[in-house]
Amino acid sequence: MKSLEELKKLRDESIKNVEMRNTDKDVRVVVGMATCGISAGARPVLSTFVEEVAKRNLNNVSVVQTGCIGMCTYEPIVEIYSPGKEKVTYIHIDSEKAKRIVSEHLANNRVVAEYTIGSEN
Repeated sequence: MKSLEELKKLRDESIKNVEMRNTDKDVRVVVGMATCGISAGARPVLSTFVEEVAKRNLNNVSVVQTGCIGMCTYEPIVEIYSPGKEKVTYIHIDSEKAKRIVSEHLANNRVVAEYTIGSEN
């Protein structure tokens, strides 16, 4: 740290990251982060969701991690819970797909059907 301003900026970013994990928000993005998910690439997927949600100021969205979701062959798996709607399960997600999910599903309420479970060939 070279200045008080840098420290304040770091504090503000940390507060935003902690706030994003608040599970009391309307929409919850859950990324499977067990060993199977991590080995399949879930860590960059989680980071992409956190970054994209913050960039778009989607204040009603929390991004959290969980352990094994139970479908290891589909990892990385992301589940999205919205009030009054069925859970949406996205499979084989990478950072580019995560960006599209944020853009279409979280920002514009349009499920990206081709990434969901049941759509795989």
